Amino acid sequence: MGIESVAVFSEADRDAAYLKLADQKFCIGPPKVADSYLRIDRLISAAEVSGAEAIHPGYGLLAENAHFAEVVRACGFEFIGPTHEAMAMLGDKNTARGLAKKAGIPTVPGSDGIVKKVSEAIEIAHEFKYPVLVKATAGGGGRGMRLAWSDEQLATAFVEAQQEAKAAFGNGDCYVEKYIENPRHVEVQLIGDNFGNVCHLYERDCTMQRRHQKLIEESPSPHISAKTREKMCAAAVKLVSSVGYTNAGTIEFVVDQEENFYFIELNARIQVEHPVSEMLTGVDLIKAQFYVAANEKLPFTQKDIKANGHTIECRINAEDPNFNFAPCPGKITALNIPGGYGVRFDSHVHAGYTVSPYYDSMIGKLIVWGSDREEARLRMIRALTEFHVEGIKTSVSRQLEILRHPVFINAQGYTSFIEKEWK
Repeated sequence: MGIESVAVFSEADRDAAYLKLADQKFCIGPPKVADSYLRIDRLISAAEVSGAEAIHPGYGLLAENAHFAEVVRACGFEFIGPTHEAMAMLGDKNTARGLAKKAGIPTVPGSDGIVKKVSEAIEIAHEFKYPVLVKATAGGGGRGMRLAWSDEQLATAFVEAQQEAKAAFGNGDCYVEKYIENPRHVEVQLIGDNFGNVCHLYERDCTMQRRHQKLIEESPSPHISAKTREKMCAAAVKLVSSVGYTNAGTIEFVVDQEENFYFIELNARIQVEHPVSEMLTGVDLIKAQFYVAANEKLPFTQKDIKANGHTIECRINAEDPNFNFAPCPGKITALNIPGGYGVRFDSHVHAGYTVSPYYDSMIGKLIVWGSDREEARLRMIRALTEFHVEGIKTSVSRQLEILRHPVFINAQGYTSFIEKEWK
């Protein structure tokens, strides 16, 4: 697009290869995120010194922080994402649930609002029957979420969820909802401009998880029918349209064994797995984000977006799958990246790169496209087999096992499958 880029980095990322690709780069602090990547004042200072016009928040850290979005715009820069008002409204899970109900979109049965006391949580659990989930209203990535099967478990889970959410997000508010057993996790990718045009890029299936962290994603979802897909995508568009949401966002649903779907939350940002939708539809979502931020109309409408073939993504993490996916930081001494037709690898690492203990353990996203699901599955197996890294442990071995497992092959998976199969 002819846009110059400015990168910010912490001391831990000083030698990162991506800094060589930026037109300008600025160090904003020491390794800890509280002293660098979460320092709004330093991010704004870097933007001012560099002469930047806009800030893209990525998909972590401050990406869904409404205050950050407000400060960015108040300082004269464009925030490449939704408005801070929409982010605040939909980023709070409890508020978002209320908006979904108002729009006529099914939500998981549970409390009407924030639950303040353990006794109140137990009353709700008795009303809707165990098992129940305690969920932080400001949570994400599985944090501030606890499952309970009894009053005793709920009493402990409620306090733990509050404490974890308070520490991670600065907000310990929680609500309680019925736990859908053996659910599928399906989400709809959306993009909307400032002129009322909202499009979906179909759905992504994120059922293959461990500890509520996605490990394998694919599209289209093999777990739902064409009729359910149409209803789900329409519901997602209806919700964001009803609140005037703009830029990229994702509506997440859980789906039960009868294909009933229930709204969970809206992620008011681009997501890690957005390349799945890009390879399925041929739409460059990041480019579309820039069009919206520049107050231009989207260069496509819903009728222009077609789902083509099948896409699978594996999040490759520096973790040891044989030790409960324990983080495995260290120096990458050798690295071979797969390639060929229909293969894409998004990453910041290289041979000689040191995986830091300070940040998320993901070292790359391997995405493949196939004319159908089986071709995509076999292509991913081939690509993972060719992916070679030395110096650290990765999740690749477990992902190969999953892709070869009859449950995955026959699309019979559910969100707790990995934890039950590999205890």
